[in-house]
Amino acid sequence: MKTHLHALVSHALDALHRDGFLADAAPADIPLERARERARGDFASPIALTLAKTARRNPRELAERIVAALPPSERVAKVEIAGPGFINFFLTPAAYHAVIEEILAQADDFGRSGLGGGRRVQVEFVSANPTGPLHVGHGRGAAFGATVANLLDAVGYRVQREYYINDAGRQMNILAVSVWLRYLEHCGERFRFPSNGYRGDYVREIATRIYAEHGGAYVQPAARIFQGLAQDELGDEAGRITAPGDKEAHIDGLVERAQTLLGERRYRFIFDLSLETILADIRNDLQEFGVSYGHWYSERTLERGGAIDKALDRLQAAGCLYEQDGAQWFRSSAFGDEKDRVVRRENGQTTYFASDIAYHLEKFERGFEWVIDVWGADHHGYVPRIKGALQAIGEDPGRLSVLLVQFAILYRNGERAQMSTRSGDFVTLRELRREVGNDAARFFYVMRKSEQHLDFDLDLAKSQSKDNPVYYIQYAHARVCSVLRQLKEKGWSYDAARGNASLTLLVEPHEELLLVALSRYPEVVETAALSHEPHQLAHYLRELANAFHTYYNEHRVLVTDDALREARLNLSVATRQVIKNGLHLLGVSAPEVM
Repeated sequence: MKTHLHALVSHALDALHRDGFLADAAPADIPLERARERARGDFASPIALTLAKTARRNPRELAERIVAALPPSERVAKVEIAGPGFINFFLTPAAYHAVIEEILAQADDFGRSGLGGGRRVQVEFVSANPTGPLHVGHGRGAAFGATVANLLDAVGYRVQREYYINDAGRQMNILAVSVWLRYLEHCGERFRFPSNGYRGDYVREIATRIYAEHGGAYVQPAARIFQGLAQDELGDEAGRITAPGDKEAHIDGLVERAQTLLGERRYRFIFDLSLETILADIRNDLQEFGVSYGHWYSERTLERGGAIDKALDRLQAAGCLYEQDGAQWFRSSAFGDEKDRVVRRENGQTTYFASDIAYHLEKFERGFEWVIDVWGADHHGYVPRIKGALQAIGEDPGRLSVLLVQFAILYRNGERAQMSTRSGDFVTLRELRREVGNDAARFFYVMRKSEQHLDFDLDLAKSQSKDNPVYYIQYAHARVCSVLRQLKEKGWSYDAARGNASLTLLVEPHEELLLVALSRYPEVVETAALSHEPHQLAHYLRELANAFHTYYNEHRVLVTDDALREARLNLSVATRQVIKNGLHLLGVSAPEVM
């Protein structure tokens, strides 16, 4: 619909250019928007106002010339000029009937386009540290990132979905030590578990596996392990500190002690087993959630390939690094950050920030024209320093988009569930999926803008009522399937081609509203994709389902009149197809029976 009107206006502008009325040919971008009130038309364009200044023409005069140059179209009933020069298009019923034909002909491809022109784009999302199972907060990033990738793919981008595995650095060492200490407890050693260690049951499970397969091969006396370490900070269940100490120095001391006592080979065994076990669980969890990746990128790849040193060398050559207090600093304050950042510590080890600079540089070197990162909202301060580093190296920071996702807060029985990977007291994504199902989880996660907090209402997600949006939408799809089963039971035939020939019989107000709603789908997909706002598609599907349910409750589809019945069947089947297509982009199923 919009494409057709764009072609008409473009033709008119080119004609005015050839006649010498306009100095320039038609621009590639011609603004066309749905009219807010149908009394003022179906679409409106401010193109005359947009071009008036450069064309040195009165906007209304230019609008009149554009309208006069428009080629005839059976889809346009009339064109009016409003206000200072807005061009309002009133469409014919045939324009909306053509949408039904397009939907039925294109089927699963309806709503897809080549807007992206095959440009390579990478979407990196979730990328949770493999230090524990995914929790419900990670689930929102997974659903959002996967849907953004689906939408971009639908409008013609070549999308790679990537998970960045943070498998190097301090947190992984803390996990390995936590597993080892639980293993020692299993072997009979007694000590106070560090306050800064990972405490979840999954840690005990890995430790139990080590004991089952290797017995006491990794045992060291607790007294020897803890001797001379910095005092740990102690607290009660309410979070009050009961004994002061340096918990960070304590856990770092335990890591160093474990590496010394176990030796490189045995320590690496515990480290790798912990990583591989948790990463396998994450992969499985995401796959069951309908989230797949084209590439899993290991942080250790950066170290082995020298990418970090390469990135820092480029920053050094650009004059953006300096030495202070034995460390190497990046002048990130010169690029919009609140202060400068360390990239190499006094001990020569590079920081997480240095790894992230190298990782993003490597993304561009892989040939992606556009890179999208989906991060938790608590990382908002990290954006200017990453973009600043790219700019300093000489890359265009505009090629990196960072989408922030706020926390999802789960409420069960009216109480908020706390989430902490370190303490182990958290609700996993797997637990949520088992309770409400994948469909409800995927849909509820994208119902709101990603930067808005999300209160996940479990009772609503599990209810079978019109108040549950995903159930309401899926029920519309299932209802059409039920109509087709009833048609078969009655022994009536159905031919879509005959139905298309009878679409002029769709004159009821509810039918007209449903036709308009269906025609909006490609525009919604495009807008949701380019704005990275899956909630627009979710809201649209709910509106479409409501339009169909209202229509279905007011009018019989399986009427005795053959022509009218087949026209209404085409309308219903087209609605089912659009609902299916939209749900597919959201990662939600379209059941035939409910």
